[in-house]
Amino acid sequence: MTESQKVHPGPVGAAACETGDTDLPYEYTETLFPVPRLGAGLQFLGEYQGSGSTERKYLVRRGDGQVVQLSRLLYLVAEAIDGTRNTETVSHRVSGRYGREVSADNVEYLIEQKLEPLGITVPFGQEGDQVAGPTTDLLLVLKGHRVIFRERQVARIAKALAWLHRPPVVVLVLSAALGVDVWLFAVHGAIGPVLQVLEQPVLMLAVFVLIVASLVFHEFGHASACRYGGARPGSIGCGLFLIWPSMYTEVTDVYRIGRAGRIRTDLGGIYFNIVFVLGLALGYLLTGQPLFLAAIYLVHFEILEQLLPVVRLDGYYILGDLAGIPDLFGKIKPILQSMLPGRPVSPEVAGLKRPARVMVTAWVVTMVPLIVAELGYVLWNLPRLLGTSLRSLAEQVAGTWSAFADGQISAGLVGVVGSFMLICPLAGATYLAVRLVGRLVKVTARATEGNTRLRVAICGGALVGASALCAAWLAGVTPEPLPRQPPIAPILQPGVPTARTTAAAPAEVRSTPATPDPTVLTSPLPGAGAPSASAEASGPAAGASVSPSASPVGVVPTAVPTSPTPSPSRTSASPSASPSTSPTPSATPSGSPSPSVTPSQSPSETEAP
Repeated sequence: MTESQKVHPGPVGAAACETGDTDLPYEYTETLFPVPRLGAGLQFLGEYQGSGSTERKYLVRRGDGQVVQLSRLLYLVAEAIDGTRNTETVSHRVSGRYGREVSADNVEYLIEQKLEPLGITVPFGQEGDQVAGPTTDLLLVLKGHRVIFRERQVARIAKALAWLHRPPVVVLVLSAALGVDVWLFAVHGAIGPVLQVLEQPVLMLAVFVLIVASLVFHEFGHASACRYGGARPGSIGCGLFLIWPSMYTEVTDVYRIGRAGRIRTDLGGIYFNIVFVLGLALGYLLTGQPLFLAAIYLVHFEILEQLLPVVRLDGYYILGDLAGIPDLFGKIKPILQSMLPGRPVSPEVAGLKRPARVMVTAWVVTMVPLIVAELGYVLWNLPRLLGTSLRSLAEQVAGTWSAFADGQISAGLVGVVGSFMLICPLAGATYLAVRLVGRLVKVTARATEGNTRLRVAICGGALVGASALCAAWLAGVTPEPLPRQPPIAPILQPGVPTARTTAAAPAEVRSTPATPDPTVLTSPLPGAGAPSASAEASGPAAGASVSPSASPVGVVPTAVPTSPTPSPSRTSASPSASPSTSPTPSATPSGSPSPSVTPSQSPSETEAP
């Protein structure tokens, strides 16, 4: 989900700004009462239902899609501004609703010091109503959003499919899916159809199309669940999560409804994957084609991938809504600081309810070591990963060229897909490394500002660590690249007889021993390299690009990051072409990062006195 703009959340962005209101300075005075104005496109989403904070929180969405979390006082002040009332009139309206006197001077202070910096109100004296609030340059968000289905189209689609979320229908669908899984994995066998598809490029392309269709249908699940819960879904689009193409669904409006409705929306994409599995099973029943069973097998990987709460996939937003915390990543730093001996508990952590605090702390202490361990594994095995991946990529390109030259269009197209699957992890790992190093340099520079000795010590330690790692690479201490292996399906190579041709040959010819044809063992497989090399490239390398959210849809990254940016604006993102969801002829599918965009950023918070 790609799925908190929830760019299901998933999303298009939200700004994470957490500030607290200070005591109101009653000595702050002005001779005249100015007329405040709201920024263009500001929307009031109301109270955040099921919040994990001890105090009530309210949400507004800026015109740029960023969702900001406010205290009740700031929300009342913003709500009382209509562009015609001066600060004295606003103060009277706010005082009556707040239950405590708020003077015009207090209102002016809150507007200038709190609401203006958040991009909610227009600065006094500015003519236009366009404002630019703070944004957070998060590492794991959906980039380069492009709309595929506009809001009106999504509204019609969601309305037509909302009935699938009725409880009796859900029970029926889940029961039927359980029966299909029992038959496929316990009776028929799931690997057989996958191997049959790997032997025929045309079937592989057909399975790839079915997987892409399942990603689109995944986003329909987020949108229809949002509509069923009483909220209004936004657009469905695609973007890039790191380097992986991802889909997202914008369901930011879901923050207006209760926790149950938000969790239903989070699970809507996965539920529609299950519905899609039933459609594939029906296709197999009608045609008997193994490609439908192979697609069912791969959709299961997509479901498991989306449930992971590590990056901005559906699982991330499910956990966030269970805890009542739209921005889990924003809580990592304060929770880790509060765990240090002798350090006081951060106000951001102390303000959480106990169940929410326990849940998010368990998530932090589990996720952070996993990310660090994965990053260390990738660095240690970097020469092996690069060597194996580049060799496999060269073979993929050569085999693809040969396939097109020999007129084998389907095999050549499979080779294009396979090459793309190898390029994406390499490019994603490079992009992530550059962004991560840049982020660490900036953080170190800010933390050591004015402390030259500490800065020199940190730089020296980083230099020693990098030198030791390079020395290990050069000395051959780290694992060597995998040896070249024969291709897993040589029948796809140009000039090699197909499986049917071989099966039709006379029995005495098939049984006659012969020297292995060097072409069969060493020539590149169109669209695929050595199986072990491809598996290595699509495994750890992909993990490296993900470890820092998505369909993506989000926007919902299933982008789908659809929770988006530093605010509760949700976007659910789902990777539309990750190795885990698209077949490659060189190896069995392996998982890779997806931002289900649910990319989205978490809400900004402002505490009121």
